[in-house]
Amino acid sequence: MFSPEFIQSDMFQWVVLPSLIFLARMSDVTLATLRNIFLSKSVKYIVPFLGFIEVLIWLLAISQIMKNLHNPVCFVAYALGYSMGIFVGIKIEERLALGLQVMRIITQKDSEELIAALVNHSFGITTLDGHGSKGPVKIILTVVKRKDIVEVRDIIEKYHPSAFFSIEDIRTVNRGVFKQSEQGRLDHLKRVFPFGGGK
Repeated sequence: MFSPEFIQSDMFQWVVLPSLIFLARMSDVTLATLRNIFLSKSVKYIVPFLGFIEVLIWLLAISQIMKNLHNPVCFVAYALGYSMGIFVGIKIEERLALGLQVMRIITQKDSEELIAALVNHSFGITTLDGHGSKGPVKIILTVVKRKDIVEVRDIIEKYHPSAFFSIEDIRTVNRGVFKQSEQGRLDHLKRVFPFGGGK
């Protein structure tokens, strides 16, 4: 790939090699971040594959570091790649929007329109009557896919902008009513790589 003369040149030692180490470290840390996130979301079938690629890339990067202990730029590139890998992994996970979340909506106002809007948008809900510090309240519980959180928040903003709500991650659910995806099986990939009109 590179000629022996170029490998011995200052350009390779101080620019090309650190850049390659940076890219390798960024890639393996990105995969490590995604692997941990997938594991926490119980998406286990892809974790061993990511682990294999991650370790392979790490071995290539660390072997070059050990061969070039005299080059401080390689150390800086390795550290920068680590930081960038975390950032990229988190951004990809945000685009994938994996998992389920439970929303607790509490409002003092009449909530019939809000409840009807959530049902009309195919979100499953459970309502409870409660009593807050300022009087009676209605508690609305709904379990939604993370990619649908923005839509639910928009509905709340439209019908009850002053409503209090909280959001928490959940690992698993047994049955339930969920909004069906309109994008099919490539839904997750389209949120990372917006080809074919995916969002």
